[in-house]
This record gives sequence, C-alpha cells and structure tokens, in this order.
Amino acid sequence: MSIEIKNICKKFGDQKAVDDISFSIQKGEIVGFLGPNGAGKTTTMKILTSYIPATSGDAIVCGYDVSEHASEVRQRIGYLPEHNPLYKDMYVKEYLGFIAGLHKIKDVRSKVAELIELTGLTNESHKKIGSLSKGYRQRVGLAQAMIHDPEVLILDEPTTGLDPNQLLEIRNLIKNIGKEKTVLFSSHIMQEVQALCDRVIIINNGKIVADDSIDMLTTFQQLETLIHVQFDQECEDEKLLKIEGVNRIKTKSKNKFQLICDKKSEVRTAIFKFAVKEGLVLLEMRMDDYSIEDVFQKLTKKE
Repeated sequence: MSIEIKNICKKFGDQKAVDDISFSIQKGEIVGFLGPNGAGKTTTMKILTSYIPATSGDAIVCGYDVSEHASEVRQRIGYLPEHNPLYKDMYVKEYLGFIAGLHKIKDVRSKVAELIELTGLTNESHKKIGSLSKGYRQRVGLAQAMIHDPEVLILDEPTTGLDPNQLLEIRNLIKNIGKEKTVLFSSHIMQEVQALCDRVIIINNGKIVADDSIDMLTTFQQLETLIHVQFDQECEDEKLLKIEGVNRIKTKSKNKFQLICDKKSEVRTAIFKFAVKEGLVLLEMRMDDYSIEDVFQKLTKKE
C-alpha cells in the first residue's frame, strides 16, 4: 500500500479541518481528491507530506509513519503545493540543479536534462523562473516534484494556469507517471479529473462523502436522469415543472433546458406531448449521464 490514512483528525483551535477520515491508495493508482474550498484537501495533503502533524490518527506512506519517519517519507514523496513556491531569480536549469543537489542525486546534469525534456521545458530552461508564464512555472514545479524519482506524487491543483494545449500535455504526463507511481491530486477542473482518474475521493466539511470509481459515482443516482431539451421558442419554467416526471430544472438558456427527471417514468413521452399541447417545436431531446461535476455538486452543496 503506497498511502494509508487511518482515522486522521486535524484541529486548528476549535475548528476541525479534517474529521476522522480513512482511505488507502495502491501503487499505480491515479486518484482525484476533490472538495470545495476549505473542505480539508490541502490539510490532508500536508499531513501526508509531513509538513504539518495530525491531531490524531495515523498516516502511512510506503510503509513509513509520517509522524515518526518524516525524513523517510519525504524521500519517497514528490509534492507540488497549490501555491507553487519557486525561487524566481534563479534560472530553470539552475533551480532544478539546486533541488537535485538537495536530494543528493549523483548525476545532476543528466537528471535535470531528463526532467526538462519530460516536462516540456527545453525552450525555457535558460530563462529566469520569474520571467516564465504561470503555465511554465507549473511545469517547473512538476519537474522539481519528480526529480528524485519518488514513489508517490502529491499534486495540489497541478493544472492551474495551463492553456488547453498545456493541459493535454500535462494530462498525458501524469497518466504516464501513474503507470509506475501512485498519484494523488486535487483539482477544481472536473473534466481533468474525469479524463485522468479511475477513482475519486470527495471530501466535504472535513469528512469523506464519496470514495469510488468514476463509473460508479456517475451512475449512483439510480432514480434520476438528465434530459436536454430545446424548443423553437422560449418556455416558462413553471409549465415545464408541471410535466410528470420532471423534478427540477438544472440550467436554462432562453429556449434550452437541462431537466432532472425520474429515471423510471416515461418522461420523454410526456415532454413530447407537452410540446404539442403548447404549440412548441421540439428541436432537441436527449438523455445524458451524470458527470463527475454533477455528483460533486450534489454531494457538497450547502443545505
């Protein structure tokens, strides 16, 4: 087991940031760690990397307890924090050489060259970090997290500030890394999570509210389905909500609606009959699966 958390709690004064959570991650897994701001994601990651101690419970990385063997744990973890701390006055190649030296890597030049190529920094390697775009700074952060070839990678918002092309490149990079290493990463970009992960852990108010595969999470709402409809003209919400089987309206835009409906009812027939009765032309009607974003919103929304 690469990561194992058992009944971890973390208090800051009277506030419980992490409230008795437990989970484990095996080698070769890429796991998305999701939650709204203030849910406890970053606190949990900092406990795993031994940056802060837990109030109670056990956190184990690669067989080492993070509170008793912090040095051993840090040797086996690559960490990219949410706010990427870099020495902006150093050159990219110089900075990575410095980090390699801290990890006592023997062939520093070869290792730095390897990571620069791997993270797509070849054309930027002779520039000062302070002159780089945010996307390239993220790449430098990823390079420093991986330079000592850690068994576990913990990435807090690794794709922040990347353009679509960079997102694809970093996504492929993380996928390749995940074949041999354990990757735990947080993100607010749900498309990235759905594209990268087979498994997702969702935390809310310091407690884990879901821990399952993407497929299971996106089909867990067995009683409801999402239906997209578009009419040739505008339609009143109140009328749509009176259709048998329509529970609520998720989003709307003039004549286009996303309807949350009973899965077992003949709601599509009812929508068609409604359109005929109201003199509307039905331009589109299709059913859709729940996305991980829908699941996230349902599990973390405030009452």
